Amino acid sequence: MHRFTSYLIYLCVMQIQFIKNIQFTRLIKADGHLREFNFRKLTGFQDELFTVDVSDDRGNRIMFRMKKDGVWKIVAQPLPEWVLKNETVFSDVIEDELRTA
Repeated sequence: MHRFTSYLIYLCVMQIQFIKNIQFTRLIKADGHLREFNFRKLTGFQDELFTVDVSDDRGNRIMFRMKKDGVWKIVAQPLPEWVLKNETVFSDVIEDELRTA
């Protein structure tokens, strides 16, 4: 009987935490082409981060991160100019998705 009581107390203390996985795709015009950008929110980090990936004209995958710093900003790294020029578009898309998620 004592074992059963301990088990019940243990079950009452357990907590279940659900973390919503946010990932979505948007078609965005960049460098004169409609491109498919894939966004995924990273969890488990202190900072709010999204990974973004897109294919270039040759089919190579371009991957980068965006960090929330008031607005969403691309984490500094070498990227094509057509990606960097669309930073505010990406920020707006992420904010729109978070509002509706």
